Amino acid sequence: MSTQLELFSTHRIQVAGLALQHRLPSLSGEPGVAAAGSLIFHGPDVMETCRRAAYFVDRIFKGASPANLPLEQPTKVEMIINLKTAKALGLTIPPSLLLRADQVIDQ
Repeated sequence: MSTQLELFSTHRIQVAGLALQHRLPSLSGEPGVAAAGSLIFHGPDVMETCRRAAYFVDRIFKGASPANLPLEQPTKVEMIINLKTAKALGLTIPPSLLLRADQVIDQ
């Protein structure tokens, strides 16, 4: 399983390009892939996740035991829609979904 994840992670931009070339809508778990041709990114806010990771690293450096630190779930989820890809695939994205998106790529 991890080999498949590594393959998709390493070649995410090529995968998005191939999906678009073969007229297949694709969903991405990484924000940059939406700009590369994926139809939608939906996942945790990457910057907020990095901030929280830094907070925990700081706590550990200050002597906290990792075993005593709480597990956290992301609290903010982002959605990026690539309208250029939608148009290339002949798809119409409902206005209600576009209004909920954090970012819409149209170029």
